[in-house]
Amino acid sequence: MTDYDVLRVFCGPGGGYGNELGVVRDGSVLPERDDRQALAAKLGFSETVFVDDPERGVIDIYTPTLRLPFAGHPCVGTAWLLDVPELLTPAGVVGVRLDGEFSWIEARAEWVPPRTLRRYGTAAEVDALDVPPPGEWIYAWAWEDEAAGRVRARAFPGRDDGIDEDEATGAAALLLTEELGRALNITQGSGSQILTAPQPHGWVEVGGRVVLER
Repeated sequence: MTDYDVLRVFCGPGGGYGNELGVVRDGSVLPERDDRQALAAKLGFSETVFVDDPERGVIDIYTPTLRLPFAGHPCVGTAWLLDVPELLTPAGVVGVRLDGEFSWIEARAEWVPPRTLRRYGTAAEVDALDVPPPGEWIYAWAWEDEAAGRVRARAFPGRDDGIDEDEATGAAALLLTEELGRALNITQGSGSQILTAPQPHGWVEVGGRVVLER
């Protein structure tokens, strides 16, 4: 079996929750895309990362069913694990900043595959949502405290791959930040925390806590 680390990304203030991420530190053991896709499907995480150059931060990201040019929680988690100043993804160069308990990436909204940002009137409405049928990728959100930038969110990838709901989704948080044009403090899933902040020239920072699970 290929060696891999398991991280939890976007953990809550006490270190709990977060979205699990598989990271194969030595991507050379599985150089072919089909083999990487097969392992990502077998592991069953919402995303699995293959590191092709740990010093330069070259990474390759897969869901259980497809390869992604960019994704938020894989970049935040891998940046923390490798402790590098940037990551090289097929979408572009992702800036990295480690700040105390938070790990930050800087990316662009146009790198994110299409998602539907669906606003609800209250956080309770978001909490009460059932998982929708496969099809549309939906980021359901509502203000918890608009003045403070506090958001309640849930993410439904809409894929038929066993991932009915993402516990924490950095790319969708990036899109919401771009749309609203302001910094956000997002509680997603069961209790994960995502912080975001718009930056000049179309960039957005996304940050959170990372824990090495095993």
